[in-house]
Amino acid sequence: MAKELTFDEKKEKMIANVTGNYAQVEKSIVNQLFMKHDLHGTTVGSEREGIWSQLFEMIIPKKFVIEPSVFIIDSHGGVSKEVDFAILDETYTPYIFRYGKIKFVPIEAIAAVIECKSQSLKVGSLKKWAKSITSLKTSGDSIARIAPGIALGVEGVRSQKSTRPLRILCALEENCGDDIKQHFDFTLLASRENERINIECNAEDTLFNWFKSLNFHEYKMDETLEKETLKLLKEHSLEKYKVHDQDGQSISLLTFNFQLNQLLMLINNPILFPHRAYVGLFDYKGKE
Repeated sequence: MAKELTFDEKKEKMIANVTGNYAQVEKSIVNQLFMKHDLHGTTVGSEREGIWSQLFEMIIPKKFVIEPSVFIIDSHGGVSKEVDFAILDETYTPYIFRYGKIKFVPIEAIAAVIECKSQSLKVGSLKKWAKSITSLKTSGDSIARIAPGIALGVEGVRSQKSTRPLRILCALEENCGDDIKQHFDFTLLASRENERINIECNAEDTLFNWFKSLNFHEYKMDETLEKETLKLLKEHSLEKYKVHDQDGQSISLLTFNFQLNQLLMLINNPILFPHRAYVGLFDYKGKE
């Protein structure tokens, strides 16, 4: 008769099962990606995008939605190149236009953008894609009720003046070099050799720098707030969010789960939506 496990032994086994399951899911995703790649070359990109999408659906909180084939716009008339997947918070931000598979979404709603590639990793086109995202600007022309009262524009909101989406590339490792990685915050690269998704963070180091980048994009922080957040966050980095197995090897997918969701918590809610700014964009009479 088998010896009954103690409660502590059961807990340890459960934790081992969770980490083991992440490793199996990661291996399954890699095998599916390369199977599609080997059988069809570049003809079924949408199917591979579906595989990557399932990965994000596993780890993104339900407050966010993952929308395929999105064009992102800003109130200045800027329009991004098509985004394979956008992670967005629909809670406060309306779609500007949505009909069938065609979607125009305001930059204020976007938490992350995901580009999925298999073979065609061209530095020039990916650089232009990234620039079409980074050139978009959030507007501070918002009016909303917040806990202390009414916020009239971003001056009434202390800790978030402007934002930018996280940029994520999903691709096959054999096709991606450092000249491409520099245009993305994260690269998720499927490796046939070790059946893993090698995940790299290519952007900020400390959580303070992430906070500043994601909530004050091209905007000067208040000096007092900068000192306060620097003191709180300067010792914390995404490097400390790595999860390792018993052999000391990083469990990539579980690590990325904690890293990405920590950054989403730094944004927490979308920037207050500037209805008047978009009215100004579309109102021809107002322009006259």
